Amino acid sequence: MSLSEITLSLSRAAEEHHEQVINPWWVGLIAIAILLGMLGALVGFGGGREHS
Repeated sequence: MSLSEITLSLSRAAEEHHEQVINPWWVGLIAIAILLGMLGALVGFGGGREHS
């Protein structure tokens, strides 16, 4: 195979698999919701305690 045939076959393979299964925006939103929930729990748990 020549170099141009290899390049052409690789570009065709890349075009076939460009669709992502999981949307990265949903992953980011879920991650930020979990982190904000954990932050809220931390503030809620430590909010009424005295400093030591």
